[in-house]
Amino acid sequence: MTTMQMTRSFFLNSAVVGLVMIALLLAGFSAASPQMLTKGNIYNILVQSSYLMIFASAQSMVLLTRGYDLSLGNTVSLVSVITAMVLVSPWGQAAGAPILLAALCGLGAAVLIGGLNGTLVAATGLNPFIVTLGTMYIVQALGSTVSGGFPVSGVPAQFMALSRLDVLGVPVQIWTLGLATLALHMLLKWSVYGRSLYLVGANPTAATTAGVKTRMVTAMAYVCCSAFAGLGAILLTARTGSGEPTLGANLTLEAIAAAVVGGISTQGGRGGAVAPLIGAVLITLLSNGMDLVQIDGYVQQICLGMIILIALTLDRFRR
Repeated sequence: MTTMQMTRSFFLNSAVVGLVMIALLLAGFSAASPQMLTKGNIYNILVQSSYLMIFASAQSMVLLTRGYDLSLGNTVSLVSVITAMVLVSPWGQAAGAPILLAALCGLGAAVLIGGLNGTLVAATGLNPFIVTLGTMYIVQALGSTVSGGFPVSGVPAQFMALSRLDVLGVPVQIWTLGLATLALHMLLKWSVYGRSLYLVGANPTAATTAGVKTRMVTAMAYVCCSAFAGLGAILLTARTGSGEPTLGANLTLEAIAAAVVGGISTQGGRGGAVAPLIGAVLITLLSNGMDLVQIDGYVQQICLGMIILIALTLDRFRR
């Protein structure tokens, strides 16, 4: 590889670009606001990033197969509602371990949604965009119907305490951030399934020729996506203290944005576990910094859109 090729590869590396953008944003916002680098604000950025990182990791699984999951946000909302309803129900309280039961019910619902998406996409060959657009509306209607369109309040204080838990002096959200990154890395890099996932995304024909069960790999990607989303929904519900039928309203696009900005290719088969982490921190930092310097929310959306376009352009050049 020539020096020019190495230089081009370096500057087209999404991780490098993401880290450079994070550094530039930190420098710019810290110059504009003394609040940026305070301990409390850094803590706030990391905590907010942890939730988005989980959802970006979820979306990354299907992006690696050249797909999308537009139902992710509404899955989060439905899981939140189901979890809260089990927690406040008499039979949930009588179960002896209502938090565990509620979490299992919420995750079970998420896995069922992922199974439906995966089956429709893998078995029928339908466009993932269209399939998950349809399930998005179904899941949205289910969440609104089950909750009556109102938040489910009255969850136990013990459940809400999960969001304020510290382990060895470190907030549980930051532990979640690290453990989710590690789990995704192990799944993608150290497992047979992870290697198959990359191959299916990069070249489905070659994957089939090599004996990879492409339909099963694709279907499982959607199940894993929904399972990750369900986990994030439970943690968010503990933070909000209620089951919110609109909890995931903006999360689908934010998760896709974080994954793509961090380096997950929309063409499939490229990107690693660190990508959602970098993307989540960058997007959260951008929003946090603009709030500190009192920049209008619409301008924030414009800036986020520009960053996504830059990431997509870099992805195209890498190809």
